[in-house]
This record gives sequence, structure tokens and C-alpha cells, in this order.
Amino acid sequence: MQHELKIYPSLFRAIADGRKNFEIMSNDNREFQAGDTVILNECLPSGLSTFRKEIRRITYVTNYNQQPGWVVFGMERIEHNKKE
Repeated sequence: MQHELKIYPSLFRAIADGRKNFEIMSNDNREFQAGDTVILNECLPSGLSTFRKEIRRITYVTNYNQQPGWVVFGMERIEHNKKE
């Protein structure tokens, strides 16, 4: 399954440069699972898109010690063809 998510610039940069390889998200209506693809779209607090994106594969999902309905998932970069 593929999930498109909006993410603020500071978090986007941390993911893009490899410092952050996890995300905490509400799992309501999403059903995140290992093997799913996540497209992270950088978005300003105003809601405007910067049109930058990162594509990741979910490697692990847990709800351990989270609020009800929330999960933490680990992710890895998916290498994609730059000619697309």
C-alpha cells in the first residue's frame, strides 16, 4: 500500500539527510504495515507544498507505549530512478 503524508520542513530535512528514520503518526484510517511505501511531501505550516518529496519503505511498525490509535514506524530510503 502507498501512503502520501505531509511533513513540516524541519522534520523533512532530518529525514532527507538521514538523521531521522522513523515517524510517529495516527494510524486511524491508514493501517500502516511493514513493506508499505510512504511518500513524504514537504509542506509549510501554511499548508503550501514546497514540491519536495522523499520516498520511503516502512520496515517496522509498533504501537508500544503510544497513545491509542497512534504508531511509530521505522523506514528506509527507496532508491528511485532519477530519470523519471
